[in-house]
Amino acid sequence: MRCPRCSCENDKVIDSRTTPDGAAVRRRRECLGCGARFSTLESIIPEELKVVKRDGRREEFNRDKLFGGLRNACHKRLTPDQMEAVCSEVTQSLLRDFDREVESAEIGARVMAALRKIDQVAYVRFASVYRQFQEARDFISEVKGLKR
Repeated sequence: MRCPRCSCENDKVIDSRTTPDGAAVRRRRECLGCGARFSTLESIIPEELKVVKRDGRREEFNRDKLFGGLRNACHKRLTPDQMEAVCSEVTQSLLRDFDREVESAEIGARVMAALRKIDQVAYVRFASVYRQFQEARDFISEVKGLKR
C-alpha cells in the first residue's frame, strides 16, 4: 500500500475492524517513511460479474462506480455511512443472485428500491438520472408514484 503523502510502500497496520455489514475490513495504517496515518478498505473483488449496459456493452462490475452514482444522487441527503450501507446491500444482493452477468437496469432498480426506503428525495434524484428524465412532468409522475 502506498502512502498518500510520500508514496512510500512500507507501512504498518495499527488497527483492523470489519465493517458493520461484515463485507469488508477497514485498516488504519501508519507510514514507516513519513509517519502519516491513513485508512484503507479491503473487500472481496467480484471477479466474474459483468454489467450488461443499455447499449449491449459489457464491463466489469465496479463497486466504486456504484458508490459514485449514489454520492451524486444523495449529496446532502444521506450520510456517507448510509450511502455505504446501500452500496453494500446492493453489491451483496447482486453477488448472491447473479453468477456472471447482470443487467444495468437490475442494478438501478435495486438501488432505487433501497433509496426509496431511506429517503424519497434521494430516490427521485437517482431515478431522474437512471431513467433519464427529460421534462418536469417526468419528475411529477415519479413523485405521484411515491404517494401510492
